[in-house]
Amino acid sequence: MAGPGRAGAAAAPDGRRDFRRLNGLLSQPHAALGPRGLDRPVWHCVVRAAPEDRLLSDDEWGQVARDIMDRTGLAPHGQDDEAIRWVAVRHAGDHIHIVGMLARQDGERPRCWNDFYRVRDACQAAEERYGLRRTAPGDRTAGRRPTRAENEKAWRQGRQEAPRITLRRAVYTAAAGAASEDEFFARLRDSGVLVRTRYSVRDPGQVTGYTVALSGDTTRAGGPVWFGGGKLAADLSLPKLRCRWGAPQPGSGRIPGSPPRNGTRSGSTPPAPHGTPATRSATWPSPTRPPPAMPPMPPQTPCTLPPARSAAG
Repeated sequence: MAGPGRAGAAAAPDGRRDFRRLNGLLSQPHAALGPRGLDRPVWHCVVRAAPEDRLLSDDEWGQVARDIMDRTGLAPHGQDDEAIRWVAVRHAGDHIHIVGMLARQDGERPRCWNDFYRVRDACQAAEERYGLRRTAPGDRTAGRRPTRAENEKAWRQGRQEAPRITLRRAVYTAAAGAASEDEFFARLRDSGVLVRTRYSVRDPGQVTGYTVALSGDTTRAGGPVWFGGGKLAADLSLPKLRCRWGAPQPGSGRIPGSPPRNGTRSGSTPPAPHGTPATRSATWPSPTRPPPAMPPMPPQTPCTLPPARSAAG
């Protein structure tokens, strides 16, 4: 150490901490990749405890960080010399920062697809291990949060919240008070929400989904910004709503007011099956009853051929 400082943190002659050696060690595997390296190689994860949770020790936070890196596959246990290089920094009592370079020491590029779900699993394991406040699992059923661009656009438009939040609340309200698909769409339109239904490609009369938008929330081209029900929340997709309403509704799978696929209208009597009961029984015999006996064949008269003539005649 060059000057005063805390353990593990080198200090420059002017008293400030110097991280140049640490940065160099973290960046070495990425520099070795050369052109195969990622353009954005820094992996950053913030882990925070709830305000009412107890204060975790440095060893406990270290175990949380190691478990996160192991579950994500970025630095599995036992691969310290092959996996990525990373560091955990605790500069406050209630949270840590985990920073790693996305370049393995064995020369390969790491896989971090869906790493946030693995981080969620590690956080739940830490909650159970240390008795912290339980949080929701990462089962992909929670509603999606607005992006930074959506929040900034809402602020510029003078909205109290992002349109995604407003639409999600409106769809939940309409779904809770509706008993059928037609009533659901009617309630949405009455609340001032723009609704657009999506139809099947194979069967133009079958409704397969819907999108909603707010009036005044437009794109650069001037059109509405549409949100699919499944994009607002997993349980707001049309198939999930149909399961919530129970039996198939009059508007389920077709345009409201249009006849069903078999050509009969709602409430009408379906056409009777072809043939009489006797012919249907003869055609499709019951498994508990032997099939009817075949009628006897008429006697056949033998056919007599004329005698063949010789070649000389």
